[in-house]
Amino acid sequence: MKKSVRLHITGNMQAMFYERYIKENAQLNNLKGYFRKLEDGRYEIFLEGNFDNVNSMIELCKKGFQQSTVRNLDLKEEKFQDFKDFKVLKI
Repeated sequence: MKKSVRLHITGNMQAMFYERYIKENAQLNNLKGYFRKLEDGRYEIFLEGNFDNVNSMIELCKKGFQQSTVRNLDLKEEKFQDFKDFKVLKI
């Protein structure tokens, strides 16, 4: 079963390291979508793929990497968009 979600995350993270953490784990979980840092400082992550893999990635996003502190994670279910890969977008 396929699942798509959009996450908005705030916290104390070093952008470069958090970006790499998200991209590596998305690829390990065979997820598609994107990661980007918004102008307001939040991180937006769109994930789609296998139901269990998306749920595992959500938990990793909540936890963050070792030197990060995730303060808030907003999750919204989305329509499946059939992304072909996972990309880091720059605004």
